[in-house]
Amino acid sequence: MSYLQKKKTTWEENPWRPFCSEKCKLIDLGKWASEEYKVPEEKTEEKEKLKKNT
Repeated sequence: MSYLQKKKTTWEENPWRPFCSEKCKLIDLGKWASEEYKVPEEKTEEKEKLKKNT
């Protein structure tokens, strides 16, 4: 069931998958674009350890 639209969708019949609708897809894209969602960076110490081990 869609969280925002509260409509049931099926995976096979949904052209917007993995999202429930185009609206949800655009909302998610907007959150990434505005940096509301971020992939965490590795800490500097972890990067240095990786460099030394390679």
